[in-house]
Amino acid sequence: MTGSGHRRLLILCFTAACVLAAPHVAAAKDRLLEEAVGFAGGIAFLGSGAPGLVIAAVRNDETAFAGFGEIRKGSGQVPDEHTLMRIASISKTFCGDLMGSMIVDGVIGATDPLAKHLGKDWTVPGLEGRTPRLIDLVTQASGLPREVPNQTGGTPDDPFAGNTFDLSRAELAKPEPYLFSPGTGAFYSNWGYDLLGLALANAGGKSYGDLLAERVLTPRQLTDTKLNLAEGDAARTMQGHFFDGTPLPLVPSPETIGCAGGLYTSAADMMKFMAWHLRKDAAGDAERTVDHAGWLWRDGLSPVIGIDDAGPMGMMTLGWVGVLADKDKPMMLNKTGGLQGQFSYVVLAPTRGVGVFASINQFSVGGFKAMVAATNDLVAQLAPR
Repeated sequence: MTGSGHRRLLILCFTAACVLAAPHVAAAKDRLLEEAVGFAGGIAFLGSGAPGLVIAAVRNDETAFAGFGEIRKGSGQVPDEHTLMRIASISKTFCGDLMGSMIVDGVIGATDPLAKHLGKDWTVPGLEGRTPRLIDLVTQASGLPREVPNQTGGTPDDPFAGNTFDLSRAELAKPEPYLFSPGTGAFYSNWGYDLLGLALANAGGKSYGDLLAERVLTPRQLTDTKLNLAEGDAARTMQGHFFDGTPLPLVPSPETIGCAGGLYTSAADMMKFMAWHLRKDAAGDAERTVDHAGWLWRDGLSPVIGIDDAGPMGMMTLGWVGVLADKDKPMMLNKTGGLQGQFSYVVLAPTRGVGVFASINQFSVGGFKAMVAATNDLVAQLAPR
């Protein structure tokens, strides 16, 4: 680490009256970006109370990374850019990218009814003359509850075992599965994304994992992004911790939750992911246009629940929450995620070429807020209006 990095760390530790392990900082050509990321990460880490934190940023094709603390309590292993972690609902932005590529290629239509891609053995009822469309699912306007109702059979080592497509089929066929008429409000629904993943897989003729790899992961060289850990991956994976600090196990991701929240990834892959979204050249431009478009605007929606955890939603894109420009902050697209003791956050300012990703490995309401605030402030500082 540079001398300035040590001085910065000492100042932060003195201010908080604590001692931190020296962070891992990846070299960047943009020294200002490196310093800004290290400073923001230090502030977020001190405010999080988590054993470890990673933060990564992209600006004008330059990248910077910093890791703080340890990947699991007592390990002494500082996270680096290749440390794996669960990103939970940030997986929805990857699913949105998959959907966007299929729209651009004409495989699906954004307004296709969900029923078109589920199969003949599924029943999709309506409410007030409306049935959910693919665009309703991806913009959180499906009207469905947050989770598949009546899940049973999960265990601490396999908590998602009860989330099956057979259960989804049975629950969706009930007379009144909706909380409101599809397309008229916004309510955060993982169940809606479970169904979206199945619909995309059926339309593409492959499993969700294979389709995501073919259309999103492989073309962008996202070699660390996966639904389940490979042999030997556990040693470099952040272990999440519950609110009280209890370590939580690394658990499998069934195909059912792949679209909604099943992915593991690394900061290195997230920098590639953000960089793709921030590109201005012709390659992938059609997909980015579709991905970032405001498909559902807040004005007139009722209700709007569970969408504003990182800023007031102005519109929904394909998997991203759009927060409109305000004071010194540019328009941002964000997505949060939390699962198995890991909180993560990614935010883009696509008109300014800036993106930041951060993650902590312990559940904490205050820690989550500190991470989001530091990340949003960093974007505003790197891309002021």
